[in-house]
Amino acid sequence: MPIWEPEKESMSRQDLRQTQLERLQATLNRVYRNVSFYRRTFKEIDFRPEDDFTEISDIERLPFTNGQDISRSYPYEMFAVPLREVVRVHASSGSSTNPRVVGYTRQDLRTWSNLVARILSAGGVVQDDVIQVTLGYGLLTGGLGIHYGAERIGASVLPTSVGRTERQIKIMQDFRTTVLVCTPSYALIIADRMDSMGLSAKSLSLKYCICAGEPWTEEMRREIEDRLFVKVTDNYGITEVIGPGIAGECLQQCGMHIQEDHFYPEVIDPESGTLLGAGISGELVLTTLTKEAFPVIRYRTGDICSITDEPCACGRTTRRISRISGRCDDVVVVKGINIIPDRIGDILQQIRGERPVFQLVAVRRRRQDQLEIWVEVTEQLFYDKMREQRSLVDFMSRKIAAFIGITPKIKLVEKGSLKREGDRVKPFIDRRLEMTMEDA
Repeated sequence: MPIWEPEKESMSRQDLRQTQLERLQATLNRVYRNVSFYRRTFKEIDFRPEDDFTEISDIERLPFTNGQDISRSYPYEMFAVPLREVVRVHASSGSSTNPRVVGYTRQDLRTWSNLVARILSAGGVVQDDVIQVTLGYGLLTGGLGIHYGAERIGASVLPTSVGRTERQIKIMQDFRTTVLVCTPSYALIIADRMDSMGLSAKSLSLKYCICAGEPWTEEMRREIEDRLFVKVTDNYGITEVIGPGIAGECLQQCGMHIQEDHFYPEVIDPESGTLLGAGISGELVLTTLTKEAFPVIRYRTGDICSITDEPCACGRTTRRISRISGRCDDVVVVKGINIIPDRIGDILQQIRGERPVFQLVAVRRRRQDQLEIWVEVTEQLFYDKMREQRSLVDFMSRKIAAFIGITPKIKLVEKGSLKREGDRVKPFIDRRLEMTMEDA
């Protein structure tokens, strides 16, 4: 008997709404009792969950939660259970001193594994598959989240983590990998490396590729499919909510199914906070319905997408979100890591005692996402001697790498040359999706 039976998530919309209502009531009561942040914010608007939450639309009365709220709660202030009940801790980037820390109870880990198993199953994964996970393992949620979901299905997991491309290819060959989990740009790096090694992807056992962690396009999907001879699906997760397992594409490839029995989604206007209708792009807001250790209420993800109510040919009745088209804040996502420009400014200021004018630029070169930091030169900040300039630039790069986990390229530019919006330097430019395949 298989340990995992693929789920169709075909609950009727009426039954789903009732499930959401009951789980929302339980979650709101729990955070009101156990999380001082939510008890305080609810009291500020005179909201008592037991009395004032009677239908799902009542959630629109509640204030949003944002990343700064979570960073300020560092490390455990927003946990809804005693620390002795927390069996796993993950974190994503936050301020320079306060990452966003999230916790999981034993039941949370079981729930998470089931949710990721659903997503993988929708993407074609079955018990007989060999799944190679090239995402990072550590405090970020990507690698371990996919790992446990694959094991829940009963697939054989190869936890190869990131990098060492030729080794990844040899493992795919020798262990007969059938499912590759990676960022879309890394899938193309693998295809390029196989070409340079004189290997054909037809010699592999790959059937599916499950992608996440960075911006990508339909053109990239088609190229991955054409070169690796796989079916490629998209999936969505965010550490502050749970990690991977929030939403994912089925094999119809027409949007990512939201696991609505565990997450209540909204799309809002990023400026006004007004709720938007189906098909209109805005900021995705998520409320957890079943998380025990770290529930979040109306969490502003910063990710731009739209929701569709149209039925899917796969038979699942959950709504779907579109591909994430960008960010509505200044957060930079490179190699699955969220980078906040202000925090980079804090580090640069600590180095020289002066906050330089700078800009983060995400670029894609030879299939790889890279972070560049363009810094305007001033007499006070940089020395005249070239050797001393290089030494300072290298020191900046090392300090930032120690904080964000990837090494940026520091590029010195002429004073006044950075792109401005009015009197303000635009903090982030994403050149990855502007580049043609020839450029890449």
